[in-house]
Amino acid sequence: MKPMSLRPFLPRPAIRRRLGATRRYAIQAPGAPMQVFSRNTKYLQKERAASDVETSRKVDYLKDEVASRLCERVLDIKRQFPHVLDLGANACNIARALTRPEPDPDPDKPESPPLATRINHITAVDSASTLLYRDVDLPFNRDINITRQVLQDEEFIPFPADTFDAVLSSLSLHWINNLPSVLSQINHILKPDAPFMGVMFGGDTLFELRTSLQLAEYERRGGVSPRVSPLADVRDIGGLLGKAGFQMLTIDVDDIVVDYPSTFALMTDLQAMGESNAILGREMGGIQRDVLLANEAIYRELHGNDDGTIPATFRMIYMIGWKEGQGQPKPLPRGSGQINLKDILEGGGIKTD
Repeated sequence: MKPMSLRPFLPRPAIRRRLGATRRYAIQAPGAPMQVFSRNTKYLQKERAASDVETSRKVDYLKDEVASRLCERVLDIKRQFPHVLDLGANACNIARALTRPEPDPDPDKPESPPLATRINHITAVDSASTLLYRDVDLPFNRDINITRQVLQDEEFIPFPADTFDAVLSSLSLHWINNLPSVLSQINHILKPDAPFMGVMFGGDTLFELRTSLQLAEYERRGGVSPRVSPLADVRDIGGLLGKAGFQMLTIDVDDIVVDYPSTFALMTDLQAMGESNAILGREMGGIQRDVLLANEAIYRELHGNDDGTIPATFRMIYMIGWKEGQGQPKPLPRGSGQINLKDILEGGGIKTD
């Protein structure tokens, strides 16, 4: 699929330097789940970003686009959903996408009702209340039966077993420390034969920024700090879903390339999205001015576009898994196949007695 180019042109941000920065380190207790991100820092970043409503809405271009692409996958499931959970709802971007008219991109189906007509009730949950309720007064709320609920932490899902007919999640799982536990909890709260459909940043997201920042920091300071969050690889997701008890897995990858006027505009947008660095052990304070200027030059040299803009790649990992239930198709036992794949690939055809 050809990468999609979105072109937000926002003013260059002011460059600030904070003095007296301190360095902190993450410490893992024996036997405890690995802690990579500071959940409290992420909460504060999202709250701070949502407090500027106009700017926060302006930079929702990526979350809105990804929510729409996730909802397109709901089209393939021909059933009614009495109760759906939106886990890590952000500003309820999924609920907005569900109310979009004519959601089916198939040109042979020029008329299709909004997906919201197939969902009786959606519960949107997030730990950042300011972000969750940011758009509560917008018109799309009248087109879907939505309930908002603030969670203490998305890593602990406070719903009983067999509650939801589907769980959706868009661009929030990449900040989860214990992803295996959260996926198991999602499986637990789903009804039998109900789907989980999610999308998260993964793999090579922002690889351009990652490499240029490392080179700039090494050049100017003689070492590097973790500036871009570590992300799950697509090869890991299938194993995690399987261990959580999901069946009939579907995983695919999609890249969205956004062109920015400068690295400063890119980092300003990331901050306004609430997607700033939240790694435990990161260096406190802003990036030094000389490192930022070196990063700008290196980024343009390595990745710059001919028109003067710079590309930023966002890699999306989409995942679908079903909770086990009666009547689901199941794989045949290993070794029970009647056709040798080698014969097919080598042009031998199917041998019959």
